Amino acid sequence: MLTAGILTISDRGSRGEREDKSGKAIKKLLAPLDARLVKYDIVPDEKEIISQKLIQWADEEGIELIVTTGGTGLSPRDVTPEATLAVVERMVPGFAEVMRAESMKKTPMAMLSRGVVGIRGGSLIINLPGSPRAVQECLEVILPALPHAMEVLKGEAVECGRELEED
Repeated sequence: MLTAGILTISDRGSRGEREDKSGKAIKKLLAPLDARLVKYDIVPDEKEIISQKLIQWADEEGIELIVTTGGTGLSPRDVTPEATLAVVERMVPGFAEVMRAESMKKTPMAMLSRGVVGIRGGSLIINLPGSPRAVQECLEVILPALPHAMEVLKGEAVECGRELEED
């Protein structure tokens, strides 16, 4: 079973002024992955707070899949990609590329998303936009590849999901 954490980045949400519909959407969408939600939190749009939470969840908690929502746009307070880039060791650009490409089919505003995906230790960290609809659109497109990605990250799978043939 996969361990997962959902980190919502929202100034208003962290103050209790806004319901976290995006975090709830992520939880629902991860259900088919047989992911066990072990951590959930809402933090303000503060780079250091976000980075520290990602480090804690990856290093101390050993959470395998960390999904963030919010803070990926262009406003001065949108710092989730920078916070993520500050802590990941390797990038996984394909996930972010496909999320933006698929979202572009629905709205030209998708090109404004700056979300990134990367690896810290044994954790895959995925930035999603803040709206529930964008969360659904983005997560649905990468869900088919997530189980294999996690198996590869944990050293439990072979390349491309295929058995290697013997020579």
